[in-house]
Amino acid sequence: MQTVTVTGTGIVTVVPDSAVVRLAACARGSGVAEAYAAMAGAAATVVEVAHRHTEERRVASTGISVWPARDHEGRGAGYESRHSYSVACPDLAAAGALLGELAGEVGDALAVDGVALEVTEDHGAGDRAREAAFDDARERAAQLARMAGAGLGAVQSIVEGDVHRGPTPMPRMALSSATAAGLEPGEASVTTTVTVVWELAY
Repeated sequence: MQTVTVTGTGIVTVVPDSAVVRLAACARGSGVAEAYAAMAGAAATVVEVAHRHTEERRVASTGISVWPARDHEGRGAGYESRHSYSVACPDLAAAGALLGELAGEVGDALAVDGVALEVTEDHGAGDRAREAAFDDARERAAQLARMAGAGLGAVQSIVEGDVHRGPTPMPRMALSSATAAGLEPGEASVTTTVTVVWELAY
């Protein structure tokens, strides 16, 4: 029995529906205690605001640090302190409102390290990508079979590759806005491959 083996690729675009905000409360002081106390006050405000927009369990500390500060000539300039957080927001509206309120209430003590947009509900995108991959494989196999003077017979085997979610674009942010208008979701991709073996029918 002669066969033809083809790998098809299916790609479906989806819109991110949630966001993870990475941020920190930062402060400077003449000594370690002063820097830490100022940072702690800003951090408390960060947590308070975050809890207004997402569940408490989705607000996590990711690091606390205190280090000697230096001026542009390398001389000692007190100490700096930082408390970093990861805040998982249920949707982009919550993330936009969170950033807007933090900018207003934490002010210059706020550092935004980044916002990662995620897809939590693909609404069947994985299934559509799988179907597109099979259709792509069948079209390629049919073309190869015609080139060999044959047609496609029965499917002998199907092997699916991993479903891959492509990177999402970095969202544009407007911290002066307390609405979701500060975050643009863009699009992400869901990609999968299917390797299919067909019998050649002469």
